[in-house]
Amino acid sequence: MLADMEKTSADVLPLTMVSSEEQETICIFGTGDFGRSLGLKMLQCGYSIVFGSRNPRMSSLLPNGAGVLSYSEAAKKSDIIIIALHREHYDFLTELTEVLRGKILVDVSNNLKINQYPESNAEHLAELMPGAHVVKAFNTISAWALQSGALDASRQVLVCGNDSKAKHRVMDIVRSLGLTPLDQGSLMAASEIENYPLQLFPMWKFPFYLSAVLCVFFFVYCVIRDIIYPYVYEKKDSTFRLAISIPNRIFPIAALTLLAVVYLPGVIAAILQLYRGTKYRRFPDWLDHWMLCRKQLGLIALGFAFLHVLYTLVIPIRYYVRWRIGNQTISQAISKKENPFNTTYAWLNDSYLALGMLGFFLFVLLGITSLPSVSNVVNWREFRFVQSKLGYLTLILCTAHTLVYGGKRFLNPANLRWYLPSAHVIALIIPCTVLVIKFILILPCIDKTLTRIRQGWERNTKFSQSPFNAKTDI
Repeated sequence: MLADMEKTSADVLPLTMVSSEEQETICIFGTGDFGRSLGLKMLQCGYSIVFGSRNPRMSSLLPNGAGVLSYSEAAKKSDIIIIALHREHYDFLTELTEVLRGKILVDVSNNLKINQYPESNAEHLAELMPGAHVVKAFNTISAWALQSGALDASRQVLVCGNDSKAKHRVMDIVRSLGLTPLDQGSLMAASEIENYPLQLFPMWKFPFYLSAVLCVFFFVYCVIRDIIYPYVYEKKDSTFRLAISIPNRIFPIAALTLLAVVYLPGVIAAILQLYRGTKYRRFPDWLDHWMLCRKQLGLIALGFAFLHVLYTLVIPIRYYVRWRIGNQTISQAISKKENPFNTTYAWLNDSYLALGMLGFFLFVLLGITSLPSVSNVVNWREFRFVQSKLGYLTLILCTAHTLVYGGKRFLNPANLRWYLPSAHVIALIIPCTVLVIKFILILPCIDKTLTRIRQGWERNTKFSQSPFNAKTDI
């Protein structure tokens, strides 16, 4: 028994020593915030770290267990050197040309503005060090993300490089840190990767601008109708409506319009494909960008819908509403009259509320399924069913909600003020247009042709003569 224990101990000890000896050493040039954070993360994942610095002395800011040497001495310790320096400090590397020859240089730098230099920092580094293998990586991860953990921030690390072996070694390190590497190809992609962290909501600009324009337009429109008009003709001060009433008209109008704008590019694309008779021609750039922004447009529309719900819930506690109800009650008590119950109006009111609640429920469902954590667990057919079929059902319900709200007032000339109709009448233009065009497109005679085009059939080609020769590219 004792012999077995001794044998076991003897077997375990060499293995432990070997594993510690086989720790890969990685060199980091630069002892700034990012370099220290990356070094600490690598130490936690089992790597041996040595820092290269122009003033090689140990600091309390550096992670415990890391070494600090001069640039030349540190470079000799590892085949992989992470350049955690700004581009303007690259010139000193030319003095280390022979030491860095054949080594992997990982450029993690970023610029202060998009396209700050004619070539990317990584390409500039490759020109300075032609004997080294330059790889661009880690620039899309912040020092905060490395310190707080990958689960609290983006886990994607974009990687590019001309040498496939060097690139895959860096990608292996990325995986060992619990991050997700994305191969972006050769070093030519470095400019795009360096611009990525500098972009401020690139897919949100158009939705934000459009929603701002809608809000400003309808705000001015409602102010003219509901505040300026009563003051001019009745000397009535209605400025108190600026706080609740007018915003609660703008928010549902913006929500409905933006929801329609989400599905409008789809019908425009279908019309273009029918007109061209092929799917093998690019859409115009404006339409292509519009289609890419549909998710953001839908989320902003959902935000406006939430605001509409909140503003509607506070209506009963408004001073103006309580004052009006109190006055009506006193007037009825004095005159000893009561308003007869109107079944038609009750139906319209309940239908208006029911359509709004159902539309809002489906609206929230669309927003939930657009989340990556949800969309990743459904297949393409399920995702398309929710975003397309239920999306159009949501648009129908919300449009019907607005139509029932208007009721007979749509065609009543008394509602015109300076020949301007109510704001919700204008809000119905785009949604109704989208629904009418979509109804035409799903007619069997048109839908059949559109389906064939999307399956690869082309009009006015030799392939269109026989369905057996039709292209079937996906």
